[in-house]
Amino acid sequence: MSLLATARSRTILAACAATACGAAFFVPSAEAAEPTPPPANADFDYQINTPYDPPEGVTVVSRDWKESPAQGLYNICYVNAFQTQEVGEEDGPDDWDQNLLLKNGNGDVVIDEDWNEAILDITTDTKRGDIAKKINKQIDTCADKGFDALELDNYDTFDRDVVEGRITADDAQAYIRVLSAHGHDKGLAVGQKNTVELAGNHEANGLDFAVAEECGDPEWNECEDYVDAFGNDVIMIEYSEAGMANACAYADRVSVVQRDRDVLAPGETGEDDDGNPTEYLRKTCADLK
Repeated sequence: MSLLATARSRTILAACAATACGAAFFVPSAEAAEPTPPPANADFDYQINTPYDPPEGVTVVSRDWKESPAQGLYNICYVNAFQTQEVGEEDGPDDWDQNLLLKNGNGDVVIDEDWNEAILDITTDTKRGDIAKKINKQIDTCADKGFDALELDNYDTFDRDVVEGRITADDAQAYIRVLSAHGHDKGLAVGQKNTVELAGNHEANGLDFAVAEECGDPEWNECEDYVDAFGNDVIMIEYSEAGMANACAYADRVSVVQRDRDVLAPGETGEDDDGNPTEYLRKTCADLK
């Protein structure tokens, strides 16, 4: 994902103390620590765009793999594992072996137009292995920097309209098992990003917790499904008032936060699809009371 991209919103695509967490999870050494999922029902902040000082009380943060973890907190490392970066950017389609990019019937690279990213071709064991070699280097960077867990984005690429059945759910699961095994070897817990239809298989796929965007949105209404599969090991991220209201029904068990769709830092501004200005927004369920 581009560092200036918006959050992976479903609408676009159709508690431990801080000091204790820091002592428990920052263990850079030759021998990886045992992977531990994020503390349940923690105060969470989503910072996959520009990082900033976490608000007071936050104990869990998610940041892009190119950034540094927040000191003293539990840190989740965001990796765009199933697609390239944007066309024209570093690690975009031009920086990949073209044989590892999904092609359409005309032999053209399949682009996810919502994000202007090429989709990686994970349809064979050989290609999955070759792609994983590159993504695993990002995972290694996460571990070397002291992150505690992984957020592997675009697990649901197989469900994109532009893919048209060229990638299957079985392909996605076979590939994520390769990545999750590597993450575990590095001492990192591994999170399932969205893709609720595969949540019931998370143990077999090596996925320790869920990062669910817009599960509370009335269009999807998926929060209960994530909790049924993962128990309290769920982080819910909402972008609308209605979604937040529904997700907060689970706030006594899981982590819930509302963010602006551009995942802006305080003081940053952006614009929505209609050209209207947007700004930083972060709310917790306590703010709704």
